[in-house]
Amino acid sequence: MSGVRTAGTTALLGTVLTGVGLTSLYTLLISSADAITKMFAASYAAPQLFALSGGIVALLALVANRTGRAPRGMATGCPKVMALRSVATVLGSIAFFYAFRLLPFAEVFLFIAIIPLITALLSGPVLGEAVRPQAWGALMLGLVGLLCLVPGGIYTLGLGHAVALAAVLLGTVSMMASRYIGTRDDNLLAQVFYPNLSLAVVMACALPFVWTPMALGDLGWACVYAGVLFGARWVIVAAFRALPAYVVTPLMNLQFLWMVIIGAVVFGELPGAVVYLGAALVIAAGAWLIYDQAAPGPAIRRATRKASAVAAE
Repeated sequence: MSGVRTAGTTALLGTVLTGVGLTSLYTLLISSADAITKMFAASYAAPQLFALSGGIVALLALVANRTGRAPRGMATGCPKVMALRSVATVLGSIAFFYAFRLLPFAEVFLFIAIIPLITALLSGPVLGEAVRPQAWGALMLGLVGLLCLVPGGIYTLGLGHAVALAAVLLGTVSMMASRYIGTRDDNLLAQVFYPNLSLAVVMACALPFVWTPMALGDLGWACVYAGVLFGARWVIVAAFRALPAYVVTPLMNLQFLWMVIIGAVVFGELPGAVVYLGAALVIAAGAWLIYDQAAPGPAIRRATRKASAVAAE
């Protein structure tokens, strides 16, 4: 009996370690993709990265669908919401591209991390989900974290902050649309295919107006960006299969650590103390929200205590 229990514990530990490893790998991959975006933003316009990378990711989604065990095509049961998600993805990608150009690398993390908080808050009026008061508290804490970027007051806000805020709002729309579609259609590859196809088409149309000659190495980086981005999506799906969402999501905040390291090594950027403070507050807000969602409600806790008391008798 003890041997069976030991084997079960070992298997569970192996699953947990796998999930943690996959989540850590995801944060490294997505931070690397963001670093390539910042590198491109210094020399090129957004279409020169996204026209190619969006097409490659859409193609990889098609290939993954064809080579899967049960190819389903790219049909979606929510075409209008998918169109909304595609538009938000295109505009949000452009906004984040220029936010990376205008702001230090690690600072952008604070804006990225605030998106799930706003999404959780809006899930009530938009998706009809119950929003508990803790969601408001978590959002307020996250906003305080963002304000750490402007210790001199709102008058010190620059264009980069405005662009990053626009990116946050567009990212929230995209995430809300994704959640709406996900509850009604389980064809996940369609959610990868259509936004990236839209990104490729729109950026290809704009490309002739902003094109500047690209070095072969930069072209290679654009291909690497597409592969890393697609790989990150697959890795996080595998992580969510290994661990519950309320465990994976806090681990995703490791992205801040990678962004600090990459920002220092690649771009020579060293964040000030207020950035670390702001990141800590935003991460704490996300962890608070996740704990609130994962912890059993008062009624369940009372029932559990009662059942334990009965069992003890």
